[in-house]
Amino acid sequence: MHNPFSHLSFSPLSLCFGAAATLALVYVGLIAVVMSYAVLTIEYAQSVKNDEAAVAQLESQYLSSVALVEGVDYRAAGYAKPAMKTFVPAASVTALR
Repeated sequence: MHNPFSHLSFSPLSLCFGAAATLALVYVGLIAVVMSYAVLTIEYAQSVKNDEAAVAQLESQYLSSVALVEGVDYRAAGYAKPAMKTFVPAASVTALR
């Protein structure tokens, strides 16, 4: 019988070298994936810190505006206390009556 693979020479040593080269490439690829994941994680953490800083700045502006409004003397501005408080019941807005 004629062996179709007779013209190819596969030795166990060349097979081991091929497997080692393939595993080395896979290892380098996995290291690249892990490093890119680490970079993305660090970038995300930095963006969270930047967003927290922006929220803190906006919150500070809001609190200073509230303090400014609360610090106004309305009597000096010409406002008077209401003579009477009246509460008006609102109509039911639900579907079930």
